[in-house]
Parts: sequence; structure tokens; C-alpha cells
Amino acid sequence: MIKSLLTALLITFSGAAAADPYVQFQHAEWTRNASIYQINTRQFTPEGTFRAAERQLPRLKALGVDILWLMPIHPIGLAKRKGALGSPYAVRDYLAVNPEFGTQADLKHFVDAAHGLGLHVILDWVGNHTSWDNVLYASHPEWYERDRHGRPHPTPWYDWDDIIDLDYNQPGLRRYMTDALRYWVREVGVDGYRADAAGLVPQDFWDNAAAELRAIKPVFMLAEWESRDMHARAFDASYAWSWWDGLRAITDGKADATSLYTYYAWNQKFYPRQAYRMLYTTNHDKNAWDGTEFEIFGPAVDAAIVFSFVSEGMPLIYNGQEAGNRKRLAFFERDAIQWQASPYTALYTQLNALKKQHTALWNGEWGARMEQVPNNAPKQVFSFVRQNAGDKVFAVFNLSAQPVKTSFRDDLHLGRYRDFTSGETLKVDESTQFDMAPWSYKIMTKAE
Repeated sequence: MIKSLLTALLITFSGAAAADPYVQFQHAEWTRNASIYQINTRQFTPEGTFRAAERQLPRLKALGVDILWLMPIHPIGLAKRKGALGSPYAVRDYLAVNPEFGTQADLKHFVDAAHGLGLHVILDWVGNHTSWDNVLYASHPEWYERDRHGRPHPTPWYDWDDIIDLDYNQPGLRRYMTDALRYWVREVGVDGYRADAAGLVPQDFWDNAAAELRAIKPVFMLAEWESRDMHARAFDASYAWSWWDGLRAITDGKADATSLYTYYAWNQKFYPRQAYRMLYTTNHDKNAWDGTEFEIFGPAVDAAIVFSFVSEGMPLIYNGQEAGNRKRLAFFERDAIQWQASPYTALYTQLNALKKQHTALWNGEWGARMEQVPNNAPKQVFSFVRQNAGDKVFAVFNLSAQPVKTSFRDDLHLGRYRDFTSGETLKVDESTQFDMAPWSYKIMTKAE
């Protein structure tokens, strides 16, 4: 009886690990199997407005995403503006809405409509710097860092000459920014933030601000950074930059499949169990400056996308990926996505459903750890199992440009499965081998 009860509890909580005392907050329940969809409002629709974007919400709901990340919604600086419309990361007023996108009422209508569909909305927050003509520079010039000549300056070493850095040694600035973050949660109902260049702002600021936001309601916080300390008090999720870099090195022919071992070793031993690592094949930065996912990953693109959903992590879809968008979206101009029918719509819909249906694939402590399945071709084949008391997923990726016949050792992978692609049921035993085409994958889920 006791054993049965314990088993039921394990299944109910999806194998969630005991809380790590290093982490001082709890994730919102709605993040446990969530994926993120990034909206570049300027390019998302022909109109480039919140109202036009709102009409796409039913489609996004059907796609299976959960958290909608809106790129910065604030007015953009005019001074030293790049391009005709400027960078949305050169903020002129943290308490206003860019009229290019609509009004604050339009934004709230978008958020309310998203909530009505069970979706959540986070805003992109630029805390490190402002435009040269931000309203704060006129009212509080002392809140800006100064160079040796006493002048405000852009972030050192980068080519961000359309912005100037804030000085978080100023208590007044910290209070203002915290209150501004609270404002959009209280007044518009947003569900958290993606923090741009989060590591360039002192960690103790984020720790305090996140606590004040969570005192209002459960929020989701995503750091554009890669650091364990981000997860202790402030951020639910952080970027998995090194995962993306490792995967690109493999597809460029500069490394083999074993080069990902370092990422996964660090992810398991260095990061707390609760940490969500955001996995992606592209985003606004990669698309604009490095190339589309098709340029970057070439014939490996489908495998990379699937990997981002079945690995430990929280997957990201950048707007247009579900339409197979193959152009670099202009960053400082209007350049609307060309929406079209695409097999990627079905692929992303299936992957989102797979993640939700299989508790082993859930995020952080809600899901199961990846366990390596040894194979006969480790430089080509990356294979692992994720399993808990009630669920199991066996994943095999040929991360090479050569076909390979792969076999496996030990007993972790043994079982009866349903193939994700074909839907067929198969038995995997000690003699099982798979003929893997270049850059192919095989995802198998525990059969009932």
C-alpha cells in the first residue's frame, strides 16, 4: 500500500526532484512544460501593431506555445538612431508604449486576450542602458555612468553607439527601475520579463526586483545571460548560449558529437536542478546578424529543432520559424514576415504536444534528467534517455554528415516504444540497431 502510494505521488509530480536550497523561489506552475514564442512586433504582421498581432493569438494557441515574449514595447530614441526606425533596445521612456505598435490600451487588450486563451506574456526589458535622449537623462543625468572626461558613454567594447549606460550605484535609479518593472505587471497584467544583457546589471538588483514582482503575482523571468547565480533568487530561465555554440560547431564540421558533453556535464553538476535553460535554433539576434537557422545549421536544421525540444531545457520559437522563414529580418527597418504554408507548422505543433504529453520532457525539476546511452559511434551519435516513474523517452541523433549503423550498450534504453515520426510501435532490445541517415534523429516514447 505504501509503495503504491509513493509510486502514485512520483507519477503525479512527474519525477520532480527535492528542492535545492540554493534556489530561493518557486517557479510558476504554468511554466512546468511551457515553451516560449518570441514576437518581433515590428515584423510579425504587415501592420506591425499589437492589434494585428492579437489576431494571431488563436493560431499561436493552436501551435501549442505557452509564453509570448514581446520584444521591447517602449518608444525608441531619436538621437543617434540606427536605421529609419531605430533599435527597440534603445529605449526612450520605460513608462510609455512605442506609438509604432499602438497604445497602452492596445497592449493591455493583447495581454488580456492572451490570458483568455491560457497564454502568458512577458516583456523584453532593457536595464543596462537607454537611448541618448531617454527622459531620464534630462531629469536624472546623475543616473548615468561617465567616462574619464565626465561624459555618458555606450557599453564599452561593443558597437552600441545608439545607447548610453546606466549607473546602478545610484539608489534612485534602482528604485525607479524596480517601480517601472512593477508598473507593467500591475497596470497591464504582464507575466514577467526577458532581461536584455542581464549580466551587465548587478545581480542584487535583479534579486530584489524579482522578489518585488513575485510579491504581486507569479511571474516568469528569463535572463539573456549564462550564469548559475542568476537562478538563485531572480531568474527562472537563462540562455543556453554554449549549447547553441556547441551544436553549430558540430554542424560546421569543427567538432563532433562529443563536444556537447561539456555543456551537459556543466548543466547537470553546476546549475541547480530547478534551472530552466532556454534552447533555440534562432532568435532576433541570430537571425539578424548570424543568419537564419537554415543558413546556420543547413541539412541539420530539423535535427537541431527537435533536439531543442527533447533535451533538458525550455524551447524557444522565433516568429516565422513555423512558416519556414528563410530571410534575415531587418533589425532597424520594417521587414514583415512572409507567412506561408509550411511543414514546420506541423513539426512545431507536434513537438509542443510531445513536450506537454510526456512528463519526462518537462522543464527543470518538473522533468527528468538526461542519462547518456552509450553507443558504438559516439563521435557521430548522441543518444540519451529521459525517464521518471511513469514516463520514458529514448532519443538518438546522428550529428554527422555520414550515415551510421548504431547499436547501444547497457540496459537503460531497453523497452517498448512508439516512434515519434511514424507512430509505429517497436521493441528495443540488446540486439537493436538503427540505420541513421546523415543529420537524422529517432525519438521514441514509452508505449502503454
